[in-house]
Amino acid sequence: MQILSIQSSVAYGHVGNSAAVFPLQRLGHEVWSVNTVHFSNHTGYGAWRGPLLAPDDVRDVIAGIDDRGVLGQADAVLSGYQGDPAVGAVVLDAVARVKELNPAAVYCCDPVMGDVGRGMFVRPGIPEFMRDTAVPAADVVTPNHFELDFLAGTTTTTLEEVLAAVDVVRERGPRDVLVTSVLHDAVPEGHLDVVAVSDAGAWAVTTPLLPLAPNGCGDVTAALYLAHLRTTGSPAEALTLTTGTVFAVLEETLAAGTREIQLVAAQGAIASPPRTFAPRRLR
Repeated sequence: MQILSIQSSVAYGHVGNSAAVFPLQRLGHEVWSVNTVHFSNHTGYGAWRGPLLAPDDVRDVIAGIDDRGVLGQADAVLSGYQGDPAVGAVVLDAVARVKELNPAAVYCCDPVMGDVGRGMFVRPGIPEFMRDTAVPAADVVTPNHFELDFLAGTTTTTLEEVLAAVDVVRERGPRDVLVTSVLHDAVPEGHLDVVAVSDAGAWAVTTPLLPLAPNGCGDVTAALYLAHLRTTGSPAEALTLTTGTVFAVLEETLAAGTREIQLVAAQGAIASPPRTFAPRRLR
């Protein structure tokens, strides 16, 4: 599979393309990495250096790929954090061009906006752009629980409410939805659910909640789910493989005692995902 990944990039650590590209390559996929920023490190440190690329510069890189006559060979477009609605427009133009050349291609949008306890952490206008423009254009979306509630315009506290919120999002366009970090009234204490919904049904896995919250896990999750979904054609299988790998990466990170996810150290679990969690069918 060949994937056009339009995301941020850091020299030190793993977020955005610096989190997504290596796992995809380790799975054997070609990745065309287009960076929207190139920072020294992720912004969670509170200080960083490096350029925020202008939307026209991002557009120019994608146009250069098109000049090679290969853009139609892309099987998927992947996007994550978007620092400016103008960059979001560039992403959607790229999606439209890829799909014009290859109607079988899909767009996976990780609608990065915020999280429980942090609220929205993106610039004003980004949440509305995600809800009203980017997500409806996507085939696959991977929000966390907080982001799902915003996209659906609701507050969910039960698994049934989560599924109803997913249905609201799916009615707007995307057929495959993966919801991460799902907390509801029936999940065991110290655990969380990851929920996958498609035309074929809905599934969940329950995983222990480890005592760390490193940056970049959502970027890895979106990339892995896209890859496994397209490779296997099964949301349940993609859910199993993705959660098994991500949990192994988190365990490696916890053992290392670092705030940067240990992708290289855990690469065996990327290439050969452990079946740590069995999915249960919800409907």
